[in-house]
Amino acid sequence: MNNQLDEKIMNMLDDAEFMTIGTSVGGNSSASNVYFANDGFDIYFFTFNPTRKAEQIRVNPRVQCVVRPDGTEGIRELQIEGIATQVKDPQEVEKAYHMVLGVTSAFKEYMEDEFLKKNNVVGYYKIKPTVIKYVDFFAKNRFEWKELPENHESLFSVIFKGVLRKIGLYMRAVRAPFFTATIAPVALGGAVAFFNLGNFNWSLFWLTLLGAILAHAGTNVANDYADHLSRNDEVNKLASPFNGGSRMIQAGLMSPAKVFVIAVVMFIVSIVVGLYINGILHGSIFALSPLFWCGVVGVILGVFYTVAPVQFSYRGFGDLGVMLGFGPVMALGSHYVQKQALLPMAPWDYLSVLTASVPVAILIGLVLFINGFQDYKADREVGKRTWIVRTAEGSDVANYDKPFGIYKFALYFTFAYILALGVLGIVSSDVSTPWVLIALLPALLAWKAINMGNDWLDRWNGVDADRDKLPYELLLVNVFTIGTHFSVALLLSLGYWLASVL
Repeated sequence: MNNQLDEKIMNMLDDAEFMTIGTSVGGNSSASNVYFANDGFDIYFFTFNPTRKAEQIRVNPRVQCVVRPDGTEGIRELQIEGIATQVKDPQEVEKAYHMVLGVTSAFKEYMEDEFLKKNNVVGYYKIKPTVIKYVDFFAKNRFEWKELPENHESLFSVIFKGVLRKIGLYMRAVRAPFFTATIAPVALGGAVAFFNLGNFNWSLFWLTLLGAILAHAGTNVANDYADHLSRNDEVNKLASPFNGGSRMIQAGLMSPAKVFVIAVVMFIVSIVVGLYINGILHGSIFALSPLFWCGVVGVILGVFYTVAPVQFSYRGFGDLGVMLGFGPVMALGSHYVQKQALLPMAPWDYLSVLTASVPVAILIGLVLFINGFQDYKADREVGKRTWIVRTAEGSDVANYDKPFGIYKFALYFTFAYILALGVLGIVSSDVSTPWVLIALLPALLAWKAINMGNDWLDRWNGVDADRDKLPYELLLVNVFTIGTHFSVALLLSLGYWLASVL
């Protein structure tokens, strides 16, 4: 009986070339039709890695498929439950490539596109069935099941991988890799405080960093929710790890309502942490201290960065808001916490931390600015008047000459400012220190970013430019800009620490 069932299943798999695949994450379901090829009971198919089904498979690999050959009379089909994974082994990728081409050549152009392969846009996926249900309403026995226990994951594997995927899902939702934008000013504020006071309160520093990261997480998630409402992320076809949001809603990984709730929770917990620190320092959580007002400004900038009715980023003030929030506001807040914890009765001299925060503020603004190059078309379409949209508008295509000129000038100014800050440290050791000159080292990264950007701009302005692919080739400039920002911030912080201990 089992051999007969195997034969009937194999015949139907061999006769069909099309199947419907269903995926689901957190109650967000998706279904799509794909061409497939089978190797025994194992099923291979091709798709683009940014598609909804591929995104959902990475979070929840359990899928359901329906296979029904063309011309089948009545209801004769296979209903398959299985585990889907992306094929990574080069030899198996080559095998899947030829198998899929044996079924259809519809995607051959994309499957062989070196640019798409280099940028991990195309992928092959393998489904290992755990249960195959053979359905034939014209047969006496209408339903037959084949179990494949060898394809089941162990209970430990299911639990362990499930936990890791859930953690990864939330890390992606809050865009955790970009928390460097928060670590930088908070660390700098603490380092300058140590330079000014000669002592440090580590417990309050970690609480300060926690509150700031939670506010940053809330800002990121609120941004995704607001850009979903405006359809900005939906129309953005050039999303990358550095622009276009987390894509949680677009990929079907979280519902808009859940994204909204996460944003609210992040801001609430951040406010609670800030008020708790304020209570420790002043005896009342609602004491109208500089920390309280830094928190108020930070939350306002975070909430209304993209949220209506203010929408700073839609009106051209987003870059300035980010520079203010992730520069002076966080640095001042971190510095004040240390000052108040160690010398509560002394007046707050904030000039040194304010001057130190300027390079960090400019560079985080540049991170957002250069990322906006890829967002130009989507931002313009939904009326998001960023400074890239304002300065790059051309006739048919974006004219990036002016925005990239602004980018280069800002980098030159930043390192000139650091040089001046170091010289100031020689003149007045109360405000700065010559040790900050070590923060000039990342000028090499900035120089590399400028050179790559100039080369990219020449190609963009070329008559035969492929402007559908060129935005992706700017990603290395994004990477070097982020590296410049974070390394400058860390080296500035190190400079102030060295001035205190040497």
